[in-house]
Amino acid sequence: MLLLLSLVTLLTASLAAQKKPHTSAKLEITTIDMPDPEKIRAHVKFLASDLLEGRGTGQRGGDIAAEYIATQFELYGLKPGAENGTYFQDVPMMGVKTLEATSFKLVPASGEAITLKNLDDFVTNNESQTETADIDAPIVFVGYGITAPEYNWDDYKGVDLKGKVALLFVNEPISDDPNFFKGKALTYYGRWTYKFEETARHGAVATLIIHRTDLASYGWQVVRNSMGTEREHLRRDASPKLQAASWIQLDVAKQLAAMSGQDIDTMFQRAQSRDFKPFELPVRLQAHVASQLHPFVSRNVIAKLPGSDPQRAGQAVLYTAHYDHLGINPNMSGDNIYNGAVDNATGCGILLELARTWSLSKLAPPRSILFAAVTAEEQGLLGSEYLGKHSPISPSKITLDLNYDALAPIGDPEEIEVSGAERTTFYPRVESMAKTFGLAIRPDSRPEAGHYYRSDHFSLARVGIPSFSISEGLKYKGHDVAWGEAQAQDYVDHRYHQPSDEYRPEMDFAGLAKMARFGFLLGQQAALAPALQGWQPGDEFEAARKRSAAGN
Repeated sequence: MLLLLSLVTLLTASLAAQKKPHTSAKLEITTIDMPDPEKIRAHVKFLASDLLEGRGTGQRGGDIAAEYIATQFELYGLKPGAENGTYFQDVPMMGVKTLEATSFKLVPASGEAITLKNLDDFVTNNESQTETADIDAPIVFVGYGITAPEYNWDDYKGVDLKGKVALLFVNEPISDDPNFFKGKALTYYGRWTYKFEETARHGAVATLIIHRTDLASYGWQVVRNSMGTEREHLRRDASPKLQAASWIQLDVAKQLAAMSGQDIDTMFQRAQSRDFKPFELPVRLQAHVASQLHPFVSRNVIAKLPGSDPQRAGQAVLYTAHYDHLGINPNMSGDNIYNGAVDNATGCGILLELARTWSLSKLAPPRSILFAAVTAEEQGLLGSEYLGKHSPISPSKITLDLNYDALAPIGDPEEIEVSGAERTTFYPRVESMAKTFGLAIRPDSRPEAGHYYRSDHFSLARVGIPSFSISEGLKYKGHDVAWGEAQAQDYVDHRYHQPSDEYRPEMDFAGLAKMARFGFLLGQQAALAPALQGWQPGDEFEAARKRSAAGN
């Protein structure tokens, strides 16, 4: 009751600060049991059941999940939010499955060639979306493969990669300087998606990312499970694409370096320097990439609570969560369903409970509230990328995106993580709300993992929308931080992107309800604020916000 009263006081004060006449009406906050942890549990239990077959994109289980979410939105009385007047936004996609006939061979200028084993030594996918690709090209080591003029960094130094194979490390130059690649925090330049995009822009026909668990922040099994089955892409456009977007094991990279008279550790050290220059190895990649193509249409699921203010109803607060996971691996014996209970049935459960809470709230928001369950996050944030590029409301008019992804149902959190919120003008409100909840804001517990660039809010940020995810920190009631760290590591080691990420009856959803409540009240704040939110001056997404505003 004290929390409810303090929240009413906080929101009433916010409302009183509004200068528009219509906002002087008394603010009421719903007194329903909001949000309900057991309702979140029910959604997670269903979405993570074997019946939904891992909610694979373009697969039967993923389609069932989309229908389930849309049905819940309709039951709550929310309006269809897609541009076609339904709850479904079509996302044209192409599934590309790498076939067993695919082969990789490292052929030195002299000496014996090395034949690599698919999945064990390498994984690859043909992003050019053709059934076959034959490659016989020299390998060029390009360090990290980064072009970052704001840091005076260029790994390419004018070297032409047209028709060649780029070899590089994941992550980015080691730094403790927050003004240089943000210090220990990973920027987008360190993400594998950027590596593939940038090497393709430089004309490479194939790319080999060297996997190191410490640099990637996850083991080889995550790479193998994510890329070892069918990989989805947005339908091909005019942008350059790789014929073999690949990862190789560190041991393979060591062999490749040795064949070239190099040492992989020395190559890594050379890559740390701004003066690094790419060099061609006396080794060619001979590859045959055989793919099965599967064109299909997936769907984002979008609902809308219309705003009450005629002048601001065309603006919106957006909530997002991805509903897809990795589906079924038919080549795996035993349990081969990637149920994705934590990742991301939890986020969907919260999204649905937020939708229900908003539908029952006595507060009619002046701005509209959008709810989007997006597809193909596991394939590279594709559903949210499509949503950002084809938003039913212009990105310049979306004041905030609050995203939920892979929350741990393990107890009552005493901390909250909102990494990226500090980059927005909304952050003071986030700080105030956290104080009201008695939650300490925990800095990103693993900034080197680049979590900000690994979830759907990033796609919305790229088109200028102030965006961040809401999650628990590491301190839970009755436990110390070390316990929380151990739980997080146990999940990464034993369940993340594995069939063992399943619903369990002992899961505790009270903390997820608290995270939903936090987001609900932040959404109210954003809906009531006099002006749209923005990025802090100089932020990397500020320019996109300005371009979006200029286009409307």
